[in-house]
Amino acid sequence: MAQAAARHMIERGTGRIINVSSVIGETGNIGQVNYAASKSGLFGLTKSLAREVVFELGRAGRPARDGIGLTVNTVTPGFIDTGRLATVPDKVLDRILSQIPVGRLGAPEEIARVVCFLAADASSYITGQIWAVNGGLDMKGDGHGTR
Repeated sequence: MAQAAARHMIERGTGRIINVSSVIGETGNIGQVNYAASKSGLFGLTKSLAREVVFELGRAGRPARDGIGLTVNTVTPGFIDTGRLATVPDKVLDRILSQIPVGRLGAPEEIARVVCFLAADASSYITGQIWAVNGGLDMKGDGHGTR
C-alpha cells in the first residue's frame, strides 16, 4: 500500500508516509513471533522506501530540496491505554507496567502527537526514521532489571 501511495506522491512531488509499528517489533515477545516479525518488517520497509522515494523524486525532476518533499517514517508505540488492554489480566498488566520506566501506559493522544509532528510540512528534513513512543520500554539497562 505504501508503494502505491508513494507513486502518487512522487507525481505530486510531496507527501508523507507514516507507518505504525510496535515496540514488540523492536523487543520481541513470547507468543508473538508472527506479530513481531510483521512489525519489525516495517523498519526495513521504512528505510528502503525513504531512500527510494528520494531517488524517484530526483528522477522525476522534483528533487527533495525543492519544497516540503516526500518523507517516510515509522512510529513504534509501546503499551497504550486502549480497549485492547482491557482484557489483559491485572497480574499481566502489573508485570507490563513494572517494565515501563515511566511506570504507566501511554495515551492514544501521545501517539497521535508524534504522527501529527511527522506529517507537518516543517518536518520535511526527517525521513527514514523509527520513532519510539513507549515510555522507555525499549531502553537497555533501565535499572528495572528487566533485561
